[in-house]
Amino acid sequence: MTRAGWRDAVRRFGYGGVAFIFAGCAFWALVLIVLPALLMLDQAFRPFLARTEWGGPKDVYTVKNLVTAVGEPLNQVIFLKTIWASVLVTAVALVNAYPLSFILARGKRAAWVGAIMVGLLIPFWVNEILRAFAWQLLLARFGPINNLLIAAGILTEPYPFLNQDVGVILGLTYAYILFMIFPLYNAMESLDPNQLDAARDLGAPAWRIHWDIVIPHSKPGIASGCIVTFMLAAGSFAVPQILGGTRSLWVTQLIYNQFDAINWNLGAAYGVALVVLCLAFVLTMMAAFRVRLGDIAR
Repeated sequence: MTRAGWRDAVRRFGYGGVAFIFAGCAFWALVLIVLPALLMLDQAFRPFLARTEWGGPKDVYTVKNLVTAVGEPLNQVIFLKTIWASVLVTAVALVNAYPLSFILARGKRAAWVGAIMVGLLIPFWVNEILRAFAWQLLLARFGPINNLLIAAGILTEPYPFLNQDVGVILGLTYAYILFMIFPLYNAMESLDPNQLDAARDLGAPAWRIHWDIVIPHSKPGIASGCIVTFMLAAGSFAVPQILGGTRSLWVTQLIYNQFDAINWNLGAAYGVALVVLCLAFVLTMMAAFRVRLGDIAR
């Protein structure tokens, strides 16, 4: 918080009110973020033991769970598939969200902009699980999408979208594209339209205007949208479970299976490995777009 923001908060709520707000935020972060993360780390580095052996001579810290999580060939394939598919979901969401966000930002506060925003939000009033089941109906062997593709002559027989990565990628892109649109729109809305008009008057083609003006200005929004979309896609469970099944395993499904089998230690190790990989992606995106956390927060 800046000094001006601090003074404004003190003026509005007083020192006691500000202290209460900060204490509440600190308590929320400690109980719901820090402590669960520390507990997951502790479980990941402990062996899976019977309850009677907890605290005994066998209950020592070890990296065996992490070695199993990232060392087994099948787990490596699933981890790589999850990361690759999440990157693809992020890229598809970015390609689709960028032009829409630009059009909405250029529309400023026109009535049609608000109508489109409401239209984008309405489907997300429905639970994610129900939306995944809706996609299951759409992508079914004799569902509307297959019937349309066959009627158009693109396919000669139904394509098995379900129980494959393609169905999961479509479902995840739809599920999280709003988290790409809003950061992009927020970044593009602050762009001075006079810069675009000046570049157009000087004869710059549309692609050059976007490459030299819009994209550099929107870097924080692009980075933020990519990070959030990737994290949500990599950490999704409902969509891969419903649309992918057992033929398109996701890391989150491995985690669920271990916790369901009461092996919380190995499940926590899977979770730690996934968090590390996601953190590596976040740092890579920040380095690629040359943005800092403060830029993304703004």
